[in-house]
Amino acid sequence: MKHNPDDRRDNVERIQFNIDHTIKNIDLAEEIISKTDDPKTKEALQQKNERREEALERMRLEIRDEAIDREEGYE
Repeated sequence: MKHNPDDRRDNVERIQFNIDHTIKNIDLAEEIISKTDDPKTKEALQQKNERREEALERMRLEIRDEAIDREEGYE
């Protein structure tokens, strides 16, 4: 079985796509939170958004590292 070579050329774009998608999900959840009267739904969505915010922080660090590595030629 052959292993695929580590191709990191599109990592920055892939991570940015994930960041954009996560931000969109946060916005959609906030919209639902503002429109619903169900406290369980509000609580669940608020907890999801907290996890999403934490994930965003990690993705932003990762994209920064990948951009630096790209500039340095992935050595």
